[in-house]
Amino acid sequence: MADRSFRVVLTGGPGGGKTTAADLYRREIGEGVVIVPEAATLLYTGGFPRTGESGVRKATQRAIYHVQKNLEEAQAAHYKSRVLLCDRGTVDGAAYWPDENDGFFEHVGTTLDEELRRYDAVIFFETAAVGGISIEGGNPSRIESLKDALALDRRLRALWSRHPHFVFVPHNVSFIQKVNAGLAELASLVASYQNRAR
Repeated sequence: MADRSFRVVLTGGPGGGKTTAADLYRREIGEGVVIVPEAATLLYTGGFPRTGESGVRKATQRAIYHVQKNLEEAQAAHYKSRVLLCDRGTVDGAAYWPDENDGFFEHVGTTLDEELRRYDAVIFFETAAVGGISIEGGNPSRIESLKDALALDRRLRALWSRHPHFVFVPHNVSFIQKVNAGLAELASLVASYQNRAR
């Protein structure tokens, strides 16, 4: 195994199943996998405001970016040869940025291309909102309506689909089938990486 982590970001609109998929994969694989938790949830549950005027939202997204980046770096340094499953990635902030004409990447001192290079692969779980299905899912930090979730899903997909190893997992009326499809894609990516690293 190579002396570095294999970094996969699981992303997509709210209520897509990415967190469930990450947890199931870690439970199945065990010690070879480390989950990098979603920075936004950590900060929102820790007291950061979830809504507010543009300046508040920009400050929050900058904080999320830096926490996400440093969580990933800490896990990568500690678990050099493990698979890092990142529950969202540093690119996500651009989709949540309040002013599309006032660039997120410029505000955090980077570029989209630079952030995409942080990850070996991207698995995008399409939001259940495309099927009109509730996205609540028991996450108290989630406040988006179905309309919001659809808009976020489109913005996120436009950003992440520029990655050379982008995998799209479409909505399915069966959540189990959808998660299983994502897990199969993830297992294939990891197996390919492990074969190259040997």
